[in-house]
Amino acid sequence: MKKILVTGGTGYIGSHTVVELYEAGYTPIIVDNLSNSNIGVLGQIEKITGKKPEFHNFDLCDERKVQDFVSSNPDIEGVIHFAAYKAVGESVEKPLKYYHNNFFSLINLLNAFSAKPVNFVFSSSCTVYGQPDELPVTEAAEVKRAESPYGNTKQIAEEILRESAASNSNFHILSLRYFNPVGAHKSALIGELPLGIPQNLVPFITQTAIGKREKITVYGDDYNTPDGSAIRDYIHVVDLAKAHVAAIQLLEQGGNNKNYDVFNIGTGKGSSVLEVINAFEKATGEKLNYQIGARRSGDIEKVWGDVSKSSKELGWKAELDIEEMMRSAWAWEVYLKDVNPFDTE
Repeated sequence: MKKILVTGGTGYIGSHTVVELYEAGYTPIIVDNLSNSNIGVLGQIEKITGKKPEFHNFDLCDERKVQDFVSSNPDIEGVIHFAAYKAVGESVEKPLKYYHNNFFSLINLLNAFSAKPVNFVFSSSCTVYGQPDELPVTEAAEVKRAESPYGNTKQIAEEILRESAASNSNFHILSLRYFNPVGAHKSALIGELPLGIPQNLVPFITQTAIGKREKITVYGDDYNTPDGSAIRDYIHVVDLAKAHVAAIQLLEQGGNNKNYDVFNIGTGKGSSVLEVINAFEKATGEKLNYQIGARRSGDIEKVWGDVSKSSKELGWKAELDIEEMMRSAWAWEVYLKDVNPFDTE
């Protein structure tokens, strides 16, 4: 069973990817400093898979610890790098926090693995496109000036990876530019677990429906969209996790004859904020209290992806629809209320 390092593996997307790696016959090893996740996730992964992942708690910005870890684990064949700060709004308020963490962690990993062949999958984002000139946006679209420091870290990280792959034949790298992950595992044992006030739409929806939050604010109803609210391409987190497994498998097979490439990972369909709220109400029968607010700094108007390249070259496509995303997210929220094995305060 090939060993795959999953950085940020106790986080939302990371934990689901660890489950899918086990399902595909890999042995995931997690490194996470638990700055935005909970150690209890390891037990939840074990309930789903019957296996408790090997876990190392340290900060990837610590260069010596990264070097020591990689040196002591010479049989790691692949890396899936999630560990990064990711909140658009917070990045506008605290840009240096984002530049320090997101760059140093990546550079330390690349330096540590530079002397041996490694398959490297990077967690990128559709934010690299900014507001695209044409929709759906393809991987060939211009990468525009980022709308937020978070988006800028993804753009520059992709440049670092592209240039590293060009200069070192040991690196075989894919960047997955994914859209908006939502939902939870079908078991309802893992899902999105925000620490504090949620920064993303769907956990705010579920927390409002369960009574943790008073109401949802829809940031802007004056965009140039059918209902005035911003549009995103929402993708089920399990579909997204499977895309990472497909990316590792493509690299193992020799990739697509490139040392570096990028893929859009989404459904290829946009949904507005108000459509997501309606989908939640339809899927769960729960009514939501929401209000219209001002636009939020750093947000773009609308984006969804052309995912034909992922379908053709990765052999992957999203299978779960928006109502299933909402159903599973709600099941997870109900589970947290009834059981909650985590300390989320």
